[in-house]
This record gives sequence, structure tokens and C-alpha cells, in this order.
Amino acid sequence: MQWYEHLFKNYACQYENESYVTGTPGEVDFIEKEIKSDKTVGILDIGCGTGRHAIELAGRGYQLTAFDLSAAMLRKARANARQKGVHIDFYRKDARRFRFKKQFGLAIMLCEGSFPLMETDEMNFAILQHIFRALQPGGKLIFTTLNGLFPLFHSVKDFLNEHGNLGSSKVNTFDLMTFRDYSEFETTDDDGQTLHLQCNERYYVPSEINWLLSSAGFTNISIHGCTLGAYSRNEVLTPDHFEMLVIAEKP
Repeated sequence: MQWYEHLFKNYACQYENESYVTGTPGEVDFIEKEIKSDKTVGILDIGCGTGRHAIELAGRGYQLTAFDLSAAMLRKARANARQKGVHIDFYRKDARRFRFKKQFGLAIMLCEGSFPLMETDEMNFAILQHIFRALQPGGKLIFTTLNGLFPLFHSVKDFLNEHGNLGSSKVNTFDLMTFRDYSEFETTDDDGQTLHLQCNERYYVPSEINWLLSSAGFTNISIHGCTLGAYSRNEVLTPDHFEMLVIAEKP
């Protein structure tokens, strides 16, 4: 079992207390703007977690299909959707090998939902390939991912400790040859049990993202700085951004 599977096996309630989940309405405002508030656009939420973006979008009248690898996160997502009185088609699927019979006008993959948590670049690329197949011609992909420029100028360990991401960072090693961050994290699950996690995440520089998306078939690729709760095409990506916002289209 990989570290992210171990973490999200019993972390749904804790996840919803994380600081980085508070910007959902503003992030959905941006998504709406990107599809011109067209309620006929079918939306696919990849790595949906507890469903925060999907539920906000469904509450605004959009048709949502969402999936995640974690059964526990999906149980919480379904309960949240019922509480909000919205209908969403939730599925348990692996982003590296998913398929749907229908295609979608928009795919979102936010807050490191699946990409770039995978163990290899090939796995991350497979996610983009499957998203491309899932989109209609003219469909759009919006996702956020770790900014490889950030660790070249900053300490990832200090950033994670300051912002409380997944708990406390004990050991943090960034490999300049692979742009992977190997770290030890300690956090607590929903039952109060302490988890010791050996994490491995891939940071990508903009040129790599552009190449991966182009190789998967995407065009009109646009990469920007990412501020939680305030996504914008006007935000220029810098080394001070921990994440980057990426928009691409299927021809």
C-alpha cells in the first residue's frame, strides 16, 4: 500500500479540517468562469476527496461525476452530498486507468488530486492520457500541481511545517536529479491513531508540464501561479508559488 493510500484510508474528517480546503467557493468561481457558466457542461472531478469542489458545483446547478481511490473519502463525500441535497455520481476508480462510457466537457483535478502523488512519471503521464480520452473535443482540463520552481528557491520542509500540511515534517530531502521530495510525516487519523508516513511527491517545472500535456494531445496550455481560493489567469507563476494552476484543452 502506497503512502497516500495508507493516509486516506481513514482521514476524511481530518482532511476537512486542513487549512487548504477553505477556498472552495472562490476556486469554483474560477471554474465557472472558465466554462462561461454553461450548465450543460458535464464535469468530471478526478481525485475528488470528500467532494468539496463537486458538491459546490452541483449546488450551483452543474452535472457532476466524481471519483477517488479512497473508499473512506468517498463515503464522506456521499454523506456530504446528501447533507447538501445534491446529486453526484461518485465512483471508486484509479486515475491511472479509469474509463467512462461518456465524455465530459470539463475535467478538474485540484489540490493534488491524484497527480503528482504517483510513484513514477509514467504513472502521472497515464493520468493525463486517461483524462484526454475522457474529454469531449473542445473539452478543458483544469488542475493544480506542485511547482518545481519552489524547492529551488525555498525549503519545502519549512513551508510544510509552517502551513501544517499533513502534519509535521521530520525529515525532508529534495532530489535535484528527479525533482522528487522524499519526506517523513507524522499525523493523526480519524480515530486518533498516529500515522508515520514515508511520502514521495513529484514537483514539476512548467516546461515539463507543457511537454507532458502536449505529448498527451492537449493544446492551448496555460500555466499560472496558484493562490488557494483565488485562482486566476492573471497570476504570473513565480518561484514563490508552492503550486501552479494549469489549464489545457482537447482539440
